[in-house]
Amino acid sequence: MGATAGAVWGRAEQQDFRSRVRGTLLGAAVGDALGAPVDGLGLEEIREVYGAEGLVDLGSGYGRRGTVTHLTQLSLFTVDGLIRAQVRRDTGAWHPPTDLHRAYLRWAATQRDWGPDLRRKDDGWLAHEEWLYARRGPARSLLLGLGDENMGTLEAPKNPDETGPEAAARSAPFGLLVGWEPGLVVQLAVECAAQTHGHPTAYLAAGAYAAIVHALALGESLDTAVQRALALLAARPGHQPVSDALQRGLGAVRQGMPTSARVEELLAEGTAEGMLSVAVYCALVGEDVRHGLRLAVNHAGASAVAGALTGGLLGALHGETALPPAWLAELEGRPTVLELADDFAMEMTQGPALHGPAGSSPGWLARYPRA
Repeated sequence: MGATAGAVWGRAEQQDFRSRVRGTLLGAAVGDALGAPVDGLGLEEIREVYGAEGLVDLGSGYGRRGTVTHLTQLSLFTVDGLIRAQVRRDTGAWHPPTDLHRAYLRWAATQRDWGPDLRRKDDGWLAHEEWLYARRGPARSLLLGLGDENMGTLEAPKNPDETGPEAAARSAPFGLLVGWEPGLVVQLAVECAAQTHGHPTAYLAAGAYAAIVHALALGESLDTAVQRALALLAARPGHQPVSDALQRGLGAVRQGMPTSARVEELLAEGTAEGMLSVAVYCALVGEDVRHGLRLAVNHAGASAVAGALTGGLLGALHGETALPPAWLAELEGRPTVLELADDFAMEMTQGPALHGPAGSSPGWLARYPRA
């Protein structure tokens, strides 16, 4: 496992990769923010409040427009964990699932504490961002799964009956490990999902989502990316519900004009595989990012999850510049998302120069401690 060496990246390739990293993280966050105000409302309720077309613009959630949920918080800590895993490679003590678990425990601390404790130097810079300490509706499974220091594994997963989509919704960053083999990307996403969501449909949906993002980040079409994910899933026990859901998402594209009713059919019970199916469908049929995200959030399911999953796909596919500027302007935490995205892109393309034996940077190691 490992990131592609910086020497093989040309300037244009680096710029394209950074745009896709930014697009993925910002797209997921803005989809989350769009869906948050209508999360769990029925379609008729949404139309009563927002009009016949439903929600078409950012609404007010958690006190103002553009606020995100715990889904975005956890996605950012996923990125933080991945960077710190790469930094720790230099120590010889390298086990990425453990580094991700530590990152998720840092997120869990934000849900208990009043604010950052600057005395904890090993927390790194992200855990010192005050806005991340807002409690934004975390699922019980997340809090239970991260309620102690014991890490769930595939052999002994946390919440083995949990089929929800929250683990998938934090898994886009795994797909941005473009220097890794796709099978290893899936494996890491699956292992990290099992830390909170131990049912096979939940952790395999997370792996499939990461595989799709990975192919998109490498420049593949969305249809091709889904086919690659299906091929990777096929060898894994318990994959059939997730594979079937992806096939339903592809098949729905051929059924005519996209509608909220068709989205609700794909949702099924709102479990991880249904949400993944919705995201693939909305990203494929959307006329542009704005249309795809609107379609993803106007239904009776978990709109924030659907928006986040769809936004991550569209951002990885099209890059940062395709995202609606007006929505980005109001997005909570946008400077943090951009800073983290750029750090991730730098780590993936220039890692050895930042913290390797020949070019160790104290500033980088203060931001992303090896501890």
